[in-house]
Amino acid sequence: MDDSVRVLLVDDQELVRTGLRGILRPRFGFDIVGELDSGERIVETVARLRPHVVIMDVRMPLVDGVTATRLLSAVPGSPPVLVLTTFEDEETLAGALRAGAAGFLLKGVPAEDLQRAVRAVAAGDSWLDRGVTGRVLAAYREGVAPARLGPEIDLLTPREREVLSLIGAGLTNTEIAGRLVLGEGTVKTHVGHIFAKLDVRDRAAAVVFAFDHGLVQPRRDP
Repeated sequence: MDDSVRVLLVDDQELVRTGLRGILRPRFGFDIVGELDSGERIVETVARLRPHVVIMDVRMPLVDGVTATRLLSAVPGSPPVLVLTTFEDEETLAGALRAGAAGFLLKGVPAEDLQRAVRAVAAGDSWLDRGVTGRVLAAYREGVAPARLGPEIDLLTPREREVLSLIGAGLTNTEIAGRLVLGEGTVKTHVGHIFAKLDVRDRAAAVVFAFDHGLVQPRRDP
């Protein structure tokens, strides 16, 4: 059985797509099943090619990455979106998080980080670069008073709240397991309970909840 990670590339720059093709090669366990230079045909293309992960640029002609992510997220069973960013527009990135993106990745990261990010997102984890997460959420909350803990947070056990704070900090299930000295299966169980209790659909939404409710503080770069 072929266990390659099927990837759809969505970026209007041919040079970027060429670089991604070079890093996500079959011999490394990836299969580039298609490419788009805009998010215009994202829903129909995903339905036809059935990728495991969509790598999405933010700024593109016709239909931008935020809109394309929102359209895709509205389709049940759609694959996770890993957004590529250059930090040019943090407000747009915050919008991508709200639209349902599963992770953010800096263009120009080492090849190993890109490969790890794609595998993590394909496995149902998030990949939120620490620097990206802090700046995106800082932009989102700019000028907004810190949120108070709402009644939903009371549904979580102390351990679940601890796991949620680490999700908000951008840690994967494997990293959380190591930090808390728990089995990875136990962490996955906690994550499932958190999603159900808070009625959030994915890790990105859990990250927003963690920041909005003061469990993680956005970090501002100097």
